Amino acid sequence: MSSRPERDDGKLPDAPSTGRNREPILQELERLLAHSRRVLEVGSGTGQHATYFAPRLPQLTWQTSERRENLHEVQAWLAHRPADNLPPSLELDVTGTWPELQVDTVFTANTLHIMPAAAVEIFFRRLPQILEPGGQLIVYGPVKIAGEYIGPGNAGFDVWLKEQDPLRGIRDLEWLDLLAAAQDLSRVENNFLPANNQLMVWQRSRT
Repeated sequence: MSSRPERDDGKLPDAPSTGRNREPILQELERLLAHSRRVLEVGSGTGQHATYFAPRLPQLTWQTSERRENLHEVQAWLAHRPADNLPPSLELDVTGTWPELQVDTVFTANTLHIMPAAAVEIFFRRLPQILEPGGQLIVYGPVKIAGEYIGPGNAGFDVWLKEQDPLRGIRDLEWLDLLAAAQDLSRVENNFLPANNQLMVWQRSRT
């Protein structure tokens, strides 16, 4: 893989954490998405993850999405690093109308602690609209397990999040499991990644 830095144009939006976490995430995605054909990324942020992952997963189509006010950042990166399997980004607010499409995988990174809890609930409720039976939901980010933070850094991060917006916060994995189960999704993996983050996988029932 190329070691060329992702940010080589000062005019492009930059999320520095993507440069730090993209390799550990990709190592898991190469395994998890080996047989995937269409992925919807919810909350693509700057688009840096998408433009790094998609060329390295050429067997699938990686569909980015973002809220209207942030969509230009994704589009800037897609224009800067085009790939045959990166179609134009879609406008998507999880609390609004979702696009009409079917995918075998939904991926989202560093979003569930930013969304209000009510939006997280809506996110899970909308999954059956687009996720095929047997499909998988892959979530990257910090969570609490049995009420405990994974490392002291996450405890401080949670305080900071709630200072920015009291509706934000690191979610309990058990709560996410309940939301998933209500939509016939069962957690099949919980991978511990660097910087006290998890990469969690839920699979939708095939019936």
